[in-house]
Amino acid sequence: MGRISFGTSGWRGILCEDFTFDNVRVVTQAIADHLRAAGIHDRGMIIGYDARFMGDRFARESARVLAGAGIKSFLCDRDTPTPVIAFEILRRKTAGGINFTASHNPYDYNGLKFSPDWGGPALPETTRDIETRANAMLGEICFKEMPLDKAFRAGLVEEIDPRAAYFERIRSLVDLKAIAESGMTIAVNPLYGTGRGYLDVLLREAGVKVVVMNDNRDPYFGGLPPEPSQSSIGDFIAFIEGNDEISLGLATDGDADRYGIIDADGTFIEPNYVLALLFDYLVRNKKERGDVARSVATSHFVDAVAKYHGLAVLETPVGFKFIGEYIRDNRILIGGEESAGLTLRGHVPDKDGILACLLVAEMVAVERKTLSELLADLYRQVGEFHTRRENIHLTPELEEAFAGKINSLPQTMAGRKVATVVTVDGCKLIFEDGSWVLFRKSGTEPVVRVYAEASSAAALDELIEAAGTFVKG
Repeated sequence: MGRISFGTSGWRGILCEDFTFDNVRVVTQAIADHLRAAGIHDRGMIIGYDARFMGDRFARESARVLAGAGIKSFLCDRDTPTPVIAFEILRRKTAGGINFTASHNPYDYNGLKFSPDWGGPALPETTRDIETRANAMLGEICFKEMPLDKAFRAGLVEEIDPRAAYFERIRSLVDLKAIAESGMTIAVNPLYGTGRGYLDVLLREAGVKVVVMNDNRDPYFGGLPPEPSQSSIGDFIAFIEGNDEISLGLATDGDADRYGIIDADGTFIEPNYVLALLFDYLVRNKKERGDVARSVATSHFVDAVAKYHGLAVLETPVGFKFIGEYIRDNRILIGGEESAGLTLRGHVPDKDGILACLLVAEMVAVERKTLSELLADLYRQVGEFHTRRENIHLTPELEEAFAGKINSLPQTMAGRKVATVVTVDGCKLIFEDGSWVLFRKSGTEPVVRVYAEASSAAALDELIEAAGTFVKG
């Protein structure tokens, strides 16, 4: 039996191999013990799940274990977006939440994400405590379950529908009236996931014409990972390209915490660019002030926008929990990462793909321009930024040699001189011309993730090629 290990956003594993009922019971008991040690177990827990196989079963099993430990569960009545669960934790002031989701991972994965009482993804010191407790109990009957019908009668499990309260919060953050008055037709794609009945319903309530695809529950997610990336939503892109009436395409991932944005002509807009565009819109058009947080792997485009407006950038390791801390502490206006996570001041300290999509729709409606036009406008103000990520798979020999290469970095790459080395997470070389390369080794597979950015597509190609040569050479 493998050890329980929490990654950047919870514990994930392959169904029936790592992710089993026995392991879920153990991890739930570890969370119960963690809460009891903190003295907050009497505040209850939100339990939710996404649209994957057995999600509702895992959620109910978790509720049984918590009930056996004397901890009340507020159990979501259907598959529920991650940001909705985060909001419900804050609204009910519970001790936290357990969310059964593997987010954008393929269909044969599931996961357990623990969020503490402040609503964001658990920080490393919290997950280490839960890991330690869980791994000490693996293979043992260390929990006491209560039959679910008895738990309901005892008031230790209560079924809830968190949608209405979340909708009320979103209406306070987004100008739905402006979206409706634009007369746009918007395409929505929840990728068979938990976003069904959220983004589309909010837009229709506002009076927007909405076209929806992939809005039935499918645990196989149409045969592709439920990730709203360019490579996984080809059907959506083709649909928008072939329909002149559609002004904007909005997609969410399996648990609706990530977003995918398609312009009117079918152009996929990189999340790096969406973050910069929204930050500029909030400051310039909505007259809001505040700094921005981004992960070390995220484009410096948003840095240029911050400098233009006289604001600061806070850089974090990869993992939205670190950005969530800044939201929790009211230190930033907006936070985001290159992998399509984003949230705002005054909202949940976790990714919210539904909110991100609606903010983009508001921006397009108010500005009365396409996203490509808005991007061109911003480039004229702050300069161009071209960003890409590539995965380099390592042979055993390359993996063994990689650590030595990182400890002996080159002074130049692709003809550019290294000006700064950043080691917040991985190894990031920032060159004198402002371009950069980040090498980040995966903790779970023999892969080096290479992120690079330059001021032109040609320069970016050069950096990516040079980075690959550095890793493989």
